[in-house]
Amino acid sequence: MRLGVEAAVVDGELVPGDVELSDDGTLAGYGLASANGRGVAAPGFVDLQVNGFGGVDLLEADTDGYRRAGEALLETGVTSYLPTFISAPEDDLVAALAAVPVIAEGPRILGVHLEGPFLAPSRLGTHPPEARRDPDPALLERLLAAGPIRLVTLAPELAGADALIELLHDHGITVSCGHTNATAEEAEAAFELGVRTVTHLFNAMRPFRHRDPGIAGAALARDDVIVQIILDGVHLAPETARIVWRAATGRLALVTDAFAGAGTGMSNGSYSLGSLEVTFRDGVVRGPDGVLAGSMLTMIDAVRNLHALGVPLAQALEAASTVPARVVGISTVGRLDAGLPADVVVLDDNLRIDRVFVGGEARVVA
Repeated sequence: MRLGVEAAVVDGELVPGDVELSDDGTLAGYGLASANGRGVAAPGFVDLQVNGFGGVDLLEADTDGYRRAGEALLETGVTSYLPTFISAPEDDLVAALAAVPVIAEGPRILGVHLEGPFLAPSRLGTHPPEARRDPDPALLERLLAAGPIRLVTLAPELAGADALIELLHDHGITVSCGHTNATAEEAEAAFELGVRTVTHLFNAMRPFRHRDPGIAGAALARDDVIVQIILDGVHLAPETARIVWRAATGRLALVTDAFAGAGTGMSNGSYSLGSLEVTFRDGVVRGPDGVLAGSMLTMIDAVRNLHALGVPLAQALEAASTVPARVVGISTVGRLDAGLPADVVVLDDNLRIDRVFVGGEARVVA
Protein backbone atom coordinates (compact mmCIF):
# COMPACT_ATOMS: atom_id res chain seq x y z
CA MET A 1 0.00 0.00 0.00
CA ARG A 2 1.29 3.45 -0.96
CA LEU A 3 0.70 6.32 1.49
CA GLY A 4 0.61 9.04 -1.17
CA VAL A 5 2.98 11.36 0.71
CA GLU A 6 5.38 13.94 -0.60
CA ALA A 7 8.30 13.00 1.65
CA ALA A 8 9.39 10.85 4.58
CA VAL A 9 11.57 11.49 7.63
CA VAL A 10 14.52 9.10 7.49
CA ASP A 11 17.55 9.45 9.76
CA GLY A 12 16.67 13.05 10.61
CA GLU A 13 16.30 14.13 6.98
CA LEU A 14 13.32 14.79 4.73
CA VAL A 15 13.59 12.30 1.84
CA PRO A 16 11.37 13.24 -1.13
CA GLY A 17 9.03 10.58 -2.47
CA ASP A 18 6.28 8.22 -1.43
CA VAL A 19 6.30 5.45 1.20
CA GLU A 20 5.03 1.91 0.70
CA LEU A 21 3.84 -0.50 3.38
CA SER A 22 4.02 -4.29 2.98
CA ASP A 23 1.16 -6.67 3.63
CA ASP A 24 3.17 -8.17 6.50
CA GLY A 25 3.06 -4.90 8.47
CA THR A 26 6.57 -3.73 7.65
CA LEU A 27 7.81 -0.80 5.62
CA ALA A 28 8.57 -1.85 2.04
CA GLY A 29 10.34 1.31 0.87
CA TYR A 30 10.55 5.09 0.76
CA GLY A 31 11.70 7.72 -1.70
CA LEU A 32 9.39 6.23 -4.32
CA ALA A 33 8.20 8.21 -7.33
CA SER A 34 5.04 10.16 -6.52
CA ALA A 35 3.66 12.84 -8.80
CA ASN A 36 0.96 14.22 -6.50
CA GLY A 37 2.08 13.28 -3.01
CA ARG A 38 0.89 15.35 -0.08
CA GLY A 39 2.04 15.45 3.52
CA VAL A 40 4.96 13.91 5.34
CA ALA A 41 5.40 10.38 6.70
CA ALA A 42 7.28 10.30 10.00
CA PRO A 43 8.21 7.53 12.41
CA GLY A 44 5.50 6.91 14.98
CA PHE A 45 6.11 8.91 18.13
CA VAL A 46 7.76 7.25 21.14
CA ASP A 47 6.84 8.74 24.53
CA LEU A 48 9.01 7.73 27.48
CA GLN A 49 6.91 9.39 30.17
CA VAL A 50 3.14 8.84 30.22
CA ASN A 51 1.61 8.92 33.70
CA GLY A 52 -1.88 8.81 32.26
CA PHE A 53 -3.96 9.88 29.28
CA GLY A 54 -7.51 10.24 28.08
CA GLY A 55 -8.98 10.24 31.58
CA VAL A 56 -6.96 7.20 32.73
CA ASP A 57 -4.29 7.22 35.45
CA LEU A 58 -1.97 4.36 34.49
CA LEU A 59 -0.80 3.64 38.04
CA GLU A 60 -4.36 2.52 38.74
CA ALA A 61 -5.36 1.26 35.28
CA ASP A 62 -6.83 -2.12 34.36
CA THR A 63 -6.91 -3.68 30.88
CA ASP A 64 -9.80 -1.50 29.78
CA GLY A 65 -8.03 1.59 31.10
CA TYR A 66 -4.96 0.78 29.03
CA ARG A 67 -7.17 0.30 26.00
CA ARG A 68 -8.83 3.69 26.46
CA ALA A 69 -5.55 5.48 27.16
CA GLY A 70 -3.96 3.78 24.16
CA GLU A 71 -6.72 4.82 21.79
CA ALA A 72 -6.35 8.43 22.96
CA LEU A 73 -2.56 8.30 22.58
CA LEU A 74 -2.87 7.03 19.01
CA GLU A 75 -4.86 10.14 18.11
CA THR A 76 -1.80 12.22 19.05
CA GLY A 77 0.63 10.14 16.95
CA VAL A 78 2.09 7.99 19.73
CA THR A 79 2.69 4.44 18.49
CA SER A 80 4.99 3.30 21.34
CA TYR A 81 5.19 4.43 24.95
CA LEU A 82 6.28 3.70 28.49
CA PRO A 83 3.55 3.77 31.14
CA THR A 84 5.14 5.81 33.92
CA PHE A 85 4.61 5.19 37.63
CA ILE A 86 5.57 7.86 40.14
CA SER A 87 6.77 7.02 43.64
CA ALA A 88 4.20 4.93 45.50
CA PRO A 89 4.09 2.27 48.23
CA GLU A 90 5.65 -1.02 47.19
CA ASP A 91 2.34 -2.89 47.12
CA ASP A 92 0.84 -0.28 44.79
CA LEU A 93 3.82 -0.43 42.43
CA VAL A 94 3.78 -4.23 42.37
CA ALA A 95 0.06 -4.25 41.57
CA ALA A 96 0.51 -1.62 38.84
CA LEU A 97 3.39 -3.54 37.28
CA ALA A 98 1.35 -6.73 37.26
CA ALA A 99 -1.53 -4.93 35.51
CA VAL A 100 0.51 -3.85 32.47
CA PRO A 101 -0.90 -5.72 29.43
CA VAL A 102 1.40 -8.28 27.84
CA ILE A 103 -0.06 -7.44 24.43
CA ALA A 104 -1.39 -3.93 23.92
CA GLU A 105 -4.40 -3.18 21.73
CA GLY A 106 -3.23 0.33 20.83
CA PRO A 107 0.31 1.72 20.82
CA ARG A 108 3.13 -0.66 21.63
CA ILE A 109 3.96 -0.77 25.33
CA LEU A 110 7.75 -0.92 25.45
CA GLY A 111 7.90 -1.48 29.20
CA VAL A 112 7.41 0.63 32.30
CA HIS A 113 9.19 3.81 33.33
CA LEU A 114 9.61 3.65 37.10
CA GLU A 115 10.05 7.29 38.11
CA GLY A 116 11.20 6.76 41.66
CA PRO A 117 11.02 5.90 44.47
CA PHE A 118 14.81 6.40 44.83
CA LEU A 119 14.73 10.19 44.55
CA ALA A 120 16.34 13.13 46.34
CA PRO A 121 14.15 14.33 49.24
CA SER A 122 14.81 17.95 48.25
CA ARG A 123 13.76 17.44 44.59
CA LEU A 124 10.59 15.39 44.84
CA GLY A 125 8.37 17.77 42.93
CA THR A 126 4.90 16.32 43.34
CA HIS A 127 6.06 12.82 44.37
CA PRO A 128 4.60 11.85 47.78
CA PRO A 129 7.38 12.21 50.39
CA GLU A 130 6.14 9.15 52.29
CA ALA A 131 6.68 7.00 49.19
CA ARG A 132 10.30 8.05 48.63
CA ARG A 133 12.95 5.47 49.47
CA ASP A 134 16.69 5.41 49.93
CA PRO A 135 18.49 3.05 47.52
CA ASP A 136 17.53 -0.50 48.44
CA PRO A 137 18.70 -3.32 46.14
CA ALA A 138 16.29 -5.84 47.69
CA LEU A 139 13.30 -3.55 47.04
CA LEU A 140 14.50 -2.94 43.49
CA GLU A 141 14.84 -6.68 42.85
CA ARG A 142 11.26 -7.22 44.03
CA LEU A 143 10.01 -4.50 41.70
CA LEU A 144 11.98 -5.93 38.78
CA ALA A 145 10.37 -9.31 39.42
CA ALA A 146 6.90 -7.77 39.46
CA GLY A 147 6.69 -6.50 35.88
CA PRO A 148 8.32 -5.26 32.67
CA ILE A 149 10.46 -2.34 33.81
CA ARG A 150 12.40 -0.72 30.95
CA LEU A 151 13.52 2.63 32.44
CA VAL A 152 14.20 3.80 36.00
CA THR A 153 14.66 7.41 37.10
CA LEU A 154 16.76 7.82 40.22
CA ALA A 155 18.91 10.40 42.02
CA PRO A 156 22.54 9.31 41.48
CA GLU A 157 23.96 11.23 44.46
CA LEU A 158 22.10 9.12 47.04
CA ALA A 159 24.21 6.74 49.11
CA GLY A 160 23.94 3.33 47.48
CA ALA A 161 22.71 4.61 44.11
CA ASP A 162 25.79 3.21 42.37
CA ALA A 163 24.75 -0.31 43.32
CA LEU A 164 21.27 0.27 41.88
CA ILE A 165 22.73 1.59 38.63
CA GLU A 166 24.94 -1.47 38.26
CA LEU A 167 22.04 -3.79 39.12
CA LEU A 168 19.76 -2.16 36.56
CA HIS A 169 22.44 -2.28 33.88
CA ASP A 170 22.98 -5.97 34.62
CA HIS A 171 19.27 -6.46 33.87
CA GLY A 172 19.52 -4.49 30.63
CA ILE A 173 17.41 -1.64 32.00
CA THR A 174 18.06 2.01 31.17
CA VAL A 175 18.87 4.35 34.04
CA SER A 176 17.98 8.04 33.89
CA CYS A 177 19.06 10.68 36.38
CA GLY A 178 16.21 12.79 37.66
CA HIS A 179 14.55 14.33 40.71
CA THR A 180 18.10 14.93 41.84
CA ASN A 181 20.25 17.44 43.65
CA ALA A 182 23.41 16.06 42.07
CA THR A 183 26.38 18.34 41.54
CA ALA A 184 28.23 18.25 38.25
CA GLU A 185 30.83 15.97 39.84
CA GLU A 186 28.19 13.56 41.13
CA ALA A 187 26.49 13.56 37.74
CA GLU A 188 29.79 12.83 35.98
CA ALA A 189 30.31 9.86 38.28
CA ALA A 190 26.94 8.45 37.21
CA PHE A 191 27.72 9.07 33.54
CA GLU A 192 31.01 7.24 33.98
CA LEU A 193 28.98 4.27 35.28
CA GLY A 194 27.13 4.24 31.96
CA VAL A 195 24.07 6.40 32.65
CA ARG A 196 23.25 8.11 29.35
CA THR A 197 20.09 10.14 29.88
CA VAL A 198 18.47 12.71 32.16
CA THR A 199 14.76 12.94 33.02
CA HIS A 200 12.95 16.24 32.23
CA LEU A 201 16.06 18.43 32.17
CA PHE A 202 16.05 21.43 34.56
CA ASN A 203 12.83 20.33 36.25
CA ALA A 204 13.12 18.82 39.76
CA MET A 205 16.90 19.07 39.75
CA ARG A 206 19.71 21.25 41.05
CA PRO A 207 19.62 24.64 39.31
CA PHE A 208 22.31 25.58 36.79
CA ARG A 209 24.67 28.25 38.16
CA HIS A 210 27.82 29.68 36.64
CA ARG A 211 30.17 28.05 39.18
CA ASP A 212 27.81 25.22 40.11
CA PRO A 213 26.39 23.86 36.85
CA GLY A 214 24.86 20.82 38.50
CA ILE A 215 23.59 17.80 36.61
CA ALA A 216 21.95 19.95 33.91
CA GLY A 217 25.23 21.58 33.00
CA ALA A 218 27.11 18.29 33.14
CA ALA A 219 24.58 16.61 30.82
CA LEU A 220 24.58 19.45 28.30
CA ALA A 221 28.39 19.58 28.24
CA ARG A 222 28.74 15.94 27.19
CA ASP A 223 28.15 14.48 23.73
CA ASP A 224 26.92 11.07 24.93
CA VAL A 225 23.99 11.97 27.19
CA ILE A 226 20.44 12.29 25.86
CA VAL A 227 18.45 15.02 27.57
CA GLN A 228 14.68 14.70 27.88
CA ILE A 229 12.53 17.83 28.02
CA ILE A 230 8.85 18.69 28.52
CA LEU A 231 8.23 21.34 25.87
CA ASP A 232 4.79 22.55 26.89
CA GLY A 233 5.53 26.26 27.40
CA VAL A 234 5.24 25.78 31.16
CA HIS A 235 8.13 23.57 32.28
CA LEU A 236 10.78 25.46 30.28
CA ALA A 237 11.03 29.00 28.94
CA PRO A 238 11.46 29.22 25.15
CA GLU A 239 14.95 30.66 25.58
CA THR A 240 15.92 27.70 27.77
CA ALA A 241 14.61 25.26 25.18
CA ARG A 242 16.63 26.99 22.45
CA ILE A 243 19.78 26.74 24.55
CA VAL A 244 19.12 23.04 25.13
CA TRP A 245 18.66 22.42 21.41
CA ARG A 246 21.83 24.28 20.47
CA ALA A 247 23.85 22.38 23.06
CA ALA A 248 22.25 19.00 22.46
CA THR A 249 21.21 18.86 18.80
CA GLY A 250 20.55 15.24 17.89
CA ARG A 251 20.38 14.10 21.52
CA LEU A 252 17.22 15.83 22.67
CA ALA A 253 14.24 13.60 23.42
CA LEU A 254 10.77 15.08 23.71
CA VAL A 255 8.56 13.63 26.46
CA THR A 256 5.10 14.68 27.57
CA ASP A 257 4.95 13.74 31.27
CA ALA A 258 1.25 13.47 30.45
CA PHE A 259 -1.30 12.90 33.19
CA ALA A 260 -4.84 11.52 33.15
CA GLY A 261 -6.30 14.84 32.02
CA ALA A 262 -4.20 14.99 28.86
CA GLY A 263 -5.67 14.20 25.46
CA THR A 264 -8.14 15.48 22.94
CA GLY A 265 -11.33 16.88 24.45
CA MET A 266 -10.23 16.76 28.09
CA SER A 267 -11.37 19.65 30.30
CA ASN A 268 -10.32 21.58 33.39
CA GLY A 269 -10.87 19.77 36.67
CA SER A 270 -9.44 17.35 39.20
CA TYR A 271 -7.71 14.10 38.24
CA SER A 272 -5.70 11.33 39.88
CA LEU A 273 -1.94 11.06 39.69
CA GLY A 274 -1.22 7.95 41.69
CA SER A 275 -2.42 8.66 45.23
CA LEU A 276 -2.55 12.41 44.58
CA GLU A 277 -5.41 14.59 43.42
CA VAL A 278 -4.10 17.11 40.90
CA THR A 279 -5.85 20.02 39.27
CA PHE A 280 -5.76 20.97 35.61
CA ARG A 281 -6.61 24.59 34.94
CA ASP A 282 -5.65 27.04 32.18
CA GLY A 283 -3.19 24.61 30.63
CA VAL A 284 -1.24 23.91 33.84
CA VAL A 285 -1.34 20.84 36.10
CA ARG A 286 -0.61 21.33 39.80
CA GLY A 287 -0.64 19.18 42.90
CA PRO A 288 -2.25 20.12 46.23
CA ASP A 289 0.79 22.23 47.17
CA GLY A 290 0.80 24.15 43.89
CA VAL A 291 3.84 22.32 42.46
CA LEU A 292 3.78 21.31 38.78
CA ALA A 293 2.36 17.79 38.54
CA GLY A 294 2.81 16.49 35.03
CA SER A 295 1.54 18.06 31.85
CA MET A 296 -1.37 18.10 29.41
CA LEU A 297 1.13 18.11 26.54
CA THR A 298 0.72 15.75 23.58
CA MET A 299 3.64 14.61 21.43
CA ILE A 300 2.34 16.26 18.28
CA ASP A 301 2.13 19.55 20.19
CA ALA A 302 5.66 19.04 21.50
CA VAL A 303 6.85 18.58 17.90
CA ARG A 304 5.05 21.74 16.79
CA ASN A 305 6.52 23.66 19.73
CA LEU A 306 10.06 22.53 18.94
CA HIS A 307 9.65 23.32 15.26
CA ALA A 308 8.28 26.77 16.16
CA LEU A 309 11.56 27.49 17.99
CA GLY A 310 13.38 27.19 14.65
CA VAL A 311 14.30 23.50 14.73
CA PRO A 312 14.00 21.91 11.25
CA LEU A 313 10.88 19.77 10.97
CA ALA A 314 12.67 16.49 10.31
CA GLN A 315 14.83 16.94 13.41
CA ALA A 316 11.85 17.97 15.53
CA LEU A 317 10.07 14.78 14.45
CA GLU A 318 13.19 12.73 15.17
CA ALA A 319 13.23 14.17 18.72
CA ALA A 320 9.78 12.64 19.20
CA SER A 321 10.63 9.24 17.78
CA THR A 322 14.17 8.09 16.98
CA VAL A 323 15.92 9.78 19.91
CA PRO A 324 13.50 8.51 22.60
CA ALA A 325 13.80 5.00 21.15
CA ARG A 326 17.59 5.29 21.49
CA VAL A 327 17.18 6.06 25.21
CA VAL A 328 15.74 2.61 25.85
CA GLY A 329 17.92 0.87 23.27
CA ILE A 330 15.18 -0.21 20.86
CA SER A 331 16.08 0.04 17.17
CA THR A 332 12.86 -1.38 15.72
CA VAL A 333 10.63 1.58 16.66
CA GLY A 334 11.01 5.32 16.09
CA ARG A 335 12.56 4.80 12.64
CA LEU A 336 11.46 4.41 9.05
CA ASP A 337 13.46 1.85 7.10
CA ALA A 338 12.74 -1.09 4.84
CA GLY A 339 11.86 -4.19 6.81
CA LEU A 340 11.07 -2.39 10.07
CA PRO A 341 7.57 -2.43 11.60
CA ALA A 342 5.44 0.15 9.78
CA ASP A 343 4.68 2.45 12.72
CA VAL A 344 4.01 5.66 10.83
CA VAL A 345 2.45 9.06 11.42
CA VAL A 346 1.30 11.00 8.36
CA LEU A 347 1.12 14.77 8.84
CA ASP A 348 -0.54 17.27 6.55
CA ASP A 349 1.00 20.58 5.49
CA ASN A 350 -0.27 22.23 8.69
CA LEU A 351 1.33 19.57 10.91
CA ARG A 352 -2.04 18.05 11.71
CA ILE A 353 -2.26 14.28 12.08
CA ASP A 354 -3.80 12.74 9.00
CA ARG A 355 -3.22 9.03 9.62
CA VAL A 356 -1.51 6.79 12.17
CA PHE A 357 -0.34 3.24 11.43
CA VAL A 358 0.86 0.59 13.90
CA GLY A 359 2.43 -2.43 12.26
CA GLY A 360 1.01 -1.31 8.93
CA GLU A 361 -2.56 -1.19 10.26
CA ALA A 362 -4.35 2.16 10.01
CA ARG A 363 -5.42 3.02 13.56
CA VAL A 364 -6.29 6.69 13.05
CA VAL A 365 -7.69 8.22 9.88
CA ALA A 366 -8.60 11.92 9.83
